[in-house]
Amino acid sequence: MAKRQDTKKFFENLSGAGKSIGVLTSGGDAQGMNAAVRAVVRMGIYVGAKVYFVHEGYQGMVDGGDNIEEASWESVSSMLQVGGTVIGSARCKEFRSHEGRLKAAHHLVQRDITNLCVIGGDGSLTGANLFREEWSGLLEELVQQGLIDEKAAQNNSELHIVGMVGSIDNDFCGTDMTIGTDSALHRIIEVVDAIMTTAQSHQRTFVLEVMGRHCGYLALVSALACGADWVLIPEMPPEDGWEEQMCQKLSENRADKKRLNIIIVAEGAIDSHNKPITTDHIKELVVSCLGFDTRVTILGHVQRGGTPSAFDRILASRMGVEAVLALLEASASTPACVVSLCGNQAVRLPLMECVQMTQDVQKAMDEKNFEEAVRLRGRSFENNLNTYKLLSYRKADSELPNEEDVLPYNSSFNVAVLNVGAPAAGMNAAVRSAVRVGITEGHKMFAVNDGFEGFYKGQIKEIKWGDVGGWTGQGGSILGTKRTLPAKHLDKIAEQIRIHNINALLVIGGFEAFLGVMELSAAREKYNEFCVPMVMVPATVSNNIPGSDLSIGADTALNAITDTCDRIKQSASGTKRRVFIIETMGGYCGYLASVGGLAAGADAVYIYEEPFDIRDLQSNVEHLTEKMKTGIQRGLVLRNENSNENFTTDFIYQLYSEEGKGVFDCRKNVLGHMQQGGAPSPFDRNFGTKIAAKAIQWISRKLKESYKEGKVFANTEDTACLLGMRRRAMVFQPVVQLKDQTDFVHRIPKEQWWLKLRPLMKILAKYKTSYDVSDSGQLEHVTRVRPKKVD
Repeated sequence: MAKRQDTKKFFENLSGAGKSIGVLTSGGDAQGMNAAVRAVVRMGIYVGAKVYFVHEGYQGMVDGGDNIEEASWESVSSMLQVGGTVIGSARCKEFRSHEGRLKAAHHLVQRDITNLCVIGGDGSLTGANLFREEWSGLLEELVQQGLIDEKAAQNNSELHIVGMVGSIDNDFCGTDMTIGTDSALHRIIEVVDAIMTTAQSHQRTFVLEVMGRHCGYLALVSALACGADWVLIPEMPPEDGWEEQMCQKLSENRADKKRLNIIIVAEGAIDSHNKPITTDHIKELVVSCLGFDTRVTILGHVQRGGTPSAFDRILASRMGVEAVLALLEASASTPACVVSLCGNQAVRLPLMECVQMTQDVQKAMDEKNFEEAVRLRGRSFENNLNTYKLLSYRKADSELPNEEDVLPYNSSFNVAVLNVGAPAAGMNAAVRSAVRVGITEGHKMFAVNDGFEGFYKGQIKEIKWGDVGGWTGQGGSILGTKRTLPAKHLDKIAEQIRIHNINALLVIGGFEAFLGVMELSAAREKYNEFCVPMVMVPATVSNNIPGSDLSIGADTALNAITDTCDRIKQSASGTKRRVFIIETMGGYCGYLASVGGLAAGADAVYIYEEPFDIRDLQSNVEHLTEKMKTGIQRGLVLRNENSNENFTTDFIYQLYSEEGKGVFDCRKNVLGHMQQGGAPSPFDRNFGTKIAAKAIQWISRKLKESYKEGKVFANTEDTACLLGMRRRAMVFQPVVQLKDQTDFVHRIPKEQWWLKLRPLMKILAKYKTSYDVSDSGQLEHVTRVRPKKVD
């Protein structure tokens, strides 16, 4: 698989032979914990270590006995799609006492377990660290009491600890996302979407309480994702007099043809005097102030329940494998660490630095230093908050600049927004965000229907604040989208730009949008009309856009694939000895198949980027034949639609059917366009909202820079950009510079980050493979300084 072995570090030389790893889940449960346990067990066994389940968290460690049992490869089968934690979790008072920890140490030494992987919140991780600090003292005591001998004490002299944060609140500093957060958002958004339809019917106001005693992340992000009218979170208490402001905003929204209001409250919401704000208090306010029909819904434990989202399964699987690598590399001198994600990158951070910072947030809030609290929460939280503030500030029409007011550079610029390519869930959220941020920045926003085709036909009209209400939760593309490219219609498009005096373009779409912006920027020499700032935001289920690790719509498609695969696996488990061949979309890009395969627990995934031949197919069939002899009698094989022109889905289905005769039977399933539809996932709504807001702010800056002598003129490379997410940052890249990074024949980037997740999928499916660990997280430190903004 990997050719350049000289420059890379592979984990073949990291052996787990003779090591024992204990894995436990502790504290409140979170969806995705099982995926993490499964990954730790399988990766541990893969490297030759023994892995033990510690049932019921620390309580099981203190009680010992059957609570600590050796795990096998099969024992974690079918766990991936189950919510909560299969090995149980408990809050344990006893472990907080010295006696409790002494018992726990004794039970671990009996089984030579000196590596612990703890999946839980900050309390659980702090406890693990204390345990490690006391370890040598505990062993001495055990020797003195005659419970263990000197040899056992020597063999188990070092305890290594790696943590993974499982918490739906996302309240742990140093990690962008904790395991369970995305699934909890899925639950909240499902409820909000359902409530919106009934609220709409009766013109009601709904007050929703979501979890988050000390952290407002769930409330903030769900408010962003559903376009709530008002949100109350502990990190940003409203200023005195907020009651009037809130009621005024609710009535303004009603006056503007909006039939419902949604107010989201974190359970830990407080006012500026640290007094709790309850849902009932808000209901009374709205009723007495405005007389609106108001209902309260408390979501409670629904948020912890249900099956984990695709994101949480992938996050947990990546973290689980990373945790085992960190344990293998740990030495006496390395501090206990947590593995986490920063942007799209796996990182390791010293556990106590993160815990310290998490406690500092609470301290800052107690001292009413709320700005500091938000800063300590990290960039992801801060970006969400800033985007929310940007979108929630509505300018009344009277505040907008008049045609007569001649402003120095801004005679109210006209900015056009269009969707290009195939529909992708989250496009509408991006359009809504762009329109509202644009209006806030003082621009006149124009919507173009049906992509470049509508552009040259003149389907362009002004779009106002109220026109995009309720768009975030809608799938597909409300503006309409087409695959037509602009090259053949340049004259007409230039004419429309002249007629409507368009000063900047925001193109939201897939590969055609990328080609379109390239064509327009190339035509600048001939047409002055195209000398305006233009920016493309990637939105396609295929995630095949150069210059961006992710695109709007891919997460929703992944969830659709994962949900379907779960159902299919269930059907196959019932029939026994059945293998399903499933075809996914993506053009030539294997992202959906590969990452979907990781999230669904596939046995093999065929993609274009990793060529395969008849020998590979043969070995996959043999692998499944072996698997059928175990207790797991089902198979799941994914194939990207264009992975190979001769090895079609039918061919693979027939080959498997023939070769598997008498051992297993086969069925095939083409997922088709259901991968493009559906309500957008919380991730896509949020990603679309944030990336479009950033694009409009860039447009505003470029318009200021290129406004000379009464008109806009922009013809440099850096005024035709693609805004993409790269590893840890959002980056604006001139489309011209992305030419070299693109394979135009197959419409994919030449280098794709997710290919390094492929070995992970193979290891978890029990294939021997090379896994490049040079990209795995190196130990970093928690940054408290402001990261420089990447433009």
